[in-house]
Amino acid sequence: MGIQENIKDVEEKIKASCEKCGRNPEDVTLIAVSKTKPVSMLQEAYEYGCRDFGENKVQELVDKYEQMPKDIRWHMIGHLQRNKVKYIVDKVYLIHSVDSLRLAEEISKEAVKKNVSVSILVEVNVAGEESKFGTTSEEAYKLVEEIAKLPNIIVKGLMTIAPYVENSEENKQYFEKLRQIYVDIVDKNIDNVYMEELSMGMTGDYEVAITQGATYVRVGTGIFGERSYTE
Repeated sequence: MGIQENIKDVEEKIKASCEKCGRNPEDVTLIAVSKTKPVSMLQEAYEYGCRDFGENKVQELVDKYEQMPKDIRWHMIGHLQRNKVKYIVDKVYLIHSVDSLRLAEEISKEAVKKNVSVSILVEVNVAGEESKFGTTSEEAYKLVEEIAKLPNIIVKGLMTIAPYVENSEENKQYFEKLRQIYVDIVDKNIDNVYMEELSMGMTGDYEVAITQGATYVRVGTGIFGERSYTE
């Protein structure tokens, strides 16, 4: 199947998952995760109607930003190093992977310099995997509270990367837990925190994530096929 058929297929599955749990499919945004993929493939997805693209690396995001149409919403979904923040603050629509106050401070500092406001999600390592970035479930609230005090940065919600599992149902507990943390933070009514987004679910488990309230699903392999590292 081609890229456009793949996107259509994913969209249909999103719709079916939403119907199953009584949600409006318009409340779920599909991010085409285009890391390691050439611009020609992104172009194909763009022509189909995709406007949200996710990248893992700053350099790649910047390169593609320069080459692709300007109405694209770029999502930084990979681990972000503080020394690279300055390259993307004025180019990204949303940074999904803010996992420390030091990173948030850097984003705020660069955003003030460039006179932009940057929307971010706090990344929570719900499953507590050692190989993954993200703040702990216990620390998430405190981190959101601290970040909310910084200028030119807006907390829009939470993100998690669930473990790789054969049976996607196994990740339901982690999506449920992230949603619970999200609800708790909403209840606290913190200034400058607009809890609107839950970024969770990837190719293997986005249908389960949707039943637990995901507003962003990040699909790479399901759209572009297996990733290639040859470029």
